[in-house]
Amino acid sequence: MKEKISRLQFLDRSAKLMMAGMLAPFITNGAELFQTRKVKIGLIGCGSVSGMYLPHLSKSPYVELVSVCDIIPERAKAAAAQYKVPNYYVHIDQQLAGAPFDLLVNLTDMQEHGRLNKLALLKKRHVWSEKPMANTYAEGKALLDLSKQQGVRIWGAPAVVNSPQFAHMSRMIQQGKIGKVSAAHAHYGHLGPTWSAFFYEQGGGSLPDLGVYNIATLTGLLGPAKSVMGMTSIVTPERTVDNKGKIKVVAEDNAMVLMDHGNGILSHVQCGFNYFDPYGHEGSGQDKPTISIWGTHGNLQLIGYDWAPFGVDVATHDHENTRREATDTGSYVWQEGASVISQSLATGNEPLIAAEHALHVLEVMEATRASQQTGKRIALKSTFRYPVV
Repeated sequence: MKEKISRLQFLDRSAKLMMAGMLAPFITNGAELFQTRKVKIGLIGCGSVSGMYLPHLSKSPYVELVSVCDIIPERAKAAAAQYKVPNYYVHIDQQLAGAPFDLLVNLTDMQEHGRLNKLALLKKRHVWSEKPMANTYAEGKALLDLSKQQGVRIWGAPAVVNSPQFAHMSRMIQQGKIGKVSAAHAHYGHLGPTWSAFFYEQGGGSLPDLGVYNIATLTGLLGPAKSVMGMTSIVTPERTVDNKGKIKVVAEDNAMVLMDHGNGILSHVQCGFNYFDPYGHEGSGQDKPTISIWGTHGNLQLIGYDWAPFGVDVATHDHENTRREATDTGSYVWQEGASVISQSLATGNEPLIAAEHALHVLEVMEATRASQQTGKRIALKSTFRYPVV
């Protein structure tokens, strides 16, 4: 008698089989079948974010840093010397044609992500991309389709679904601990970056830089959004930045996103580059809720930013006094995405981070802008495997 399996079980098994096929080059033959080799990484973009990624990657037992690349030669050379990376390049074509590697880690300006990710996929490299993975939903969907055609994988930041606090909230929701979920709110903002113009240029904005975290968290906890309404604006029309001086702001620096997740659940995200925040860009000392979820039997408050949380405040109908739970952050850090993917490639364990989720978040951001332009609710077509945890 044939075993009956659910669609979710079928998708899970299919994903594991596909992962196993892609991981064949990483697994040794013979008696030491389960001994794996390190994943070779080529990193592109040696700016400020690399200063967090490279130290983390250099400590991972699953990573071998093969090359770094930057259009500013001095930055590439300095990064290679500091982290003992044997090769550095000044153009992605040189990097892809140079020392062989398995996974491209893309930390460049967000406007370049889609183009560079495509070049890597065409050369049959896996890709970990900082957010967003592309500049439009159509471009992101094309990248995902291309990765499947090429027999490789692509993943996109952020890695918020990896935190123990996210897992704790997700399990409480799935187990019905707060009853029927009705609403949620998230916020993230500061006074805006000064080190580069790309945050304020076409393809930049507070949505792909800041809102992306909260959208990933809320959709991860509540399920894919069915439709979106949004408003965006520009509060500060001119900015002074380190690399270009005074510039005109083109991308939104203020955004409100309203998502309908189905089953009556509504959520709201606000983000912007005009928020006075005593915790600053680094979020040091943030000990207040930034994510709130309400249900008929309780509520959950994520303490700290979702990219650096350290607790969940819980109140329920059977324990009305708020208590703090999930205070252990474990090994989670926001910059761990590429190392988690390297571990996944080396061991065959499917990560919680999924390209389909990143693509859905990208569609939510695009729909927010479309809603601003049209004044209408925008229906979404993308989805991802839910629940994440």
